[in-house]
Amino acid sequence: MKKKTITLILLLAAVGCCFGQRTVETQVTLENKSNMDLENYPVTVDISHALEGGAATSALVRLNGIEIPCQLDDIDGDRVADELFFLTTLKKKTKQTYAIVLSDTDAPRSYEPRVYADLMLTNKKIKESNKQDLYISQLTVDRGVNPYWMLHHHGCAFENELVAYRIYFDHRQTVDIYGKYRKGLELKDTQFYPDDTQKAAGYGDDVLWVGNTFGLGTLRGWDGSAPTMIEDVEHRGQRIVARGPLRTIIEVTDEDWLPSGAAQPVTMTTHYTLYAGRRDCRVDVCFSRDVPDLRFATGIINVKNSTEFNDNAGLRGCWGTDWPVSEKDSAGHKRETVGLGICIPQKNIAGELPANTDNYPYVIGVPGRTFTYHITFGSDNESFGVHSAQEWFNCLVEWKKMLNAEVKQH
Repeated sequence: MKKKTITLILLLAAVGCCFGQRTVETQVTLENKSNMDLENYPVTVDISHALEGGAATSALVRLNGIEIPCQLDDIDGDRVADELFFLTTLKKKTKQTYAIVLSDTDAPRSYEPRVYADLMLTNKKIKESNKQDLYISQLTVDRGVNPYWMLHHHGCAFENELVAYRIYFDHRQTVDIYGKYRKGLELKDTQFYPDDTQKAAGYGDDVLWVGNTFGLGTLRGWDGSAPTMIEDVEHRGQRIVARGPLRTIIEVTDEDWLPSGAAQPVTMTTHYTLYAGRRDCRVDVCFSRDVPDLRFATGIINVKNSTEFNDNAGLRGCWGTDWPVSEKDSAGHKRETVGLGICIPQKNIAGELPANTDNYPYVIGVPGRTFTYHITFGSDNESFGVHSAQEWFNCLVEWKKMLNAEVKQH
């Protein structure tokens, strides 16, 4: 599967220096060679060396003279912006050129936020589940420490206008989901747990019970016959890398993890990237060394009474209905109908297993040290989504075509 963000090394077109102020002007050209119109297409530009000796504090992107929103992100956490990001629409068989201006003294430009992310400690002095106030940006714990119950909504939560996700901060590291009725950002208000008044007003809610399953595309270990949890880890961490306005990136680290079958520990770093206007989430996994000798597992939960879709080439999905919590805790909840999807490069599929009680599973191989795949979901509650298994499966087919669309940079 082709990588769907275009990483570009900026070439200096013009540099202006005046009383210490530096600007860089350059341009980027993208060519959509596919037969599909691509909306909300993500473009990532490497600016790590654009301002030698300086750090970009402001960016301006124009298409045909019209400003389009963008953001600067510090991916490695050194407090220096190293990526410029923007979203665009690329019509099929067309080419577009974007003018870019970077500055190391101007203030960041302001755009309407279309994504949101938070990580919170639980404040036991506050009883309400949607009024917690101990916001943090990152947390790392030592071996044997389980912060699952110390954290509100149990780990990082992030959203765009269409969907919301969270990642459990424990040995499961499960990806869980929150469905919406209407488009908009909600997590700052509901904190993943809407109260009765918010539910009556049309806010969304948790729509999937995950337990010890894969949930939506969680990567786990593999012992040769079954998935294994991410245990035997020296340090475990979560960090909000980017907060928007157009994309949010959540980093999950498992330092010195000893997977089943490994002769020595390996550190695994996973980035979950959610773009504005898209329901899918990109998952980038990077190991500290090549891991061709190891196997991993992922897939999607087998939602109760779900119907499966499988193209036998890395695209798999289901549509089903179940309680979003354990049945013993179901008071105040209703059964939720969801569609789930995962898209994995064929080169990484070491085995495709039939559905079992818990999951639709895959065995994964990583020849080098990186692995990228994508996950997506929809809720039957949505006023803007689809409402049948066949509609959802049709969406999955088009989604894979979009992920594989060929876009070139000139």
